[in-house]
Amino acid sequence: MSVPAGLGTPSNYFAQVFALLRSSLAQLVRPPSHPRRSEAGRRLARHALLLTTAGAALVVALMIELDAWEIQLMPPRGSAGLWPVRILTEFGKAAFVLWFLAGLLFAVAVVVPRLRGASRSRLLGLGTHLQFVFLSVLVPLLAGELIKWIVGRGRPFVGGEANAFNFAHFAGTQAYASFPSAHAIASVALAFAVSAVWRRARIPMIVYALLIVASRLVLLAHHPSDVVAGAVIGLAGAMLVRYWFAARRLGFVIGEGGTITPRGAWSPRTAKRVARRAFAP
Repeated sequence: MSVPAGLGTPSNYFAQVFALLRSSLAQLVRPPSHPRRSEAGRRLARHALLLTTAGAALVVALMIELDAWEIQLMPPRGSAGLWPVRILTEFGKAAFVLWFLAGLLFAVAVVVPRLRGASRSRLLGLGTHLQFVFLSVLVPLLAGELIKWIVGRGRPFVGGEANAFNFAHFAGTQAYASFPSAHAIASVALAFAVSAVWRRARIPMIVYALLIVASRLVLLAHHPSDVVAGAVIGLAGAMLVRYWFAARRLGFVIGEGGTITPRGAWSPRTAKRVARRAFAP
């Protein structure tokens, strides 16, 4: 594929960057077209129902039996020896994860207009997968923030005692933003999304999510039921985003029985078609 005429001029280059962004957005919101999307939708509904039912039962059990007991076993909040845990937990912070992914997406958008052929194909494929990972984290986080505001659960020892049922609904304050854990949502959603695309990263990403979740408990930022709820929301949200992409033939393919698997780098024909739409004068 030849480089579009005038690519060397700054005005043309920036026009192509914005055209690529516009084309990517159009692909995300276009109607679903995969012939097996109904099978995948039914499979997603079954898994989501099982996940939310089991998760809700576990959350209730933890609230009743474990939450108040567990937080009394943790070291006092602000202990000097916990500084490595405080550093670790920052890597699961929603803002850190989202800005990091946004930076990668920005880098792809900046570089793609300068490439052609197989290099452009590979980078376009990477960009689609990065879009998936970014939205897999963002979507459940938005849902989690709404639930936090509605539930208004007090963080451990807010109020001076180990009370697992300390609620101030619609409070909208950090003291009453314990349920669900945003760190758990972000880390579990990120782990699922990365593993869904790059399967060899599954074990490291599971370890990452478990470490982030554990750090929230050790730092007395959340009860056990908070992080379980966050994990369920993060996983369910990322599964929904994966279905959205697969139904539109973006980054994933739907196989027999509605199974969703990652697609490799775009073929030259697909890359040429996308580039033609994005960079058309």
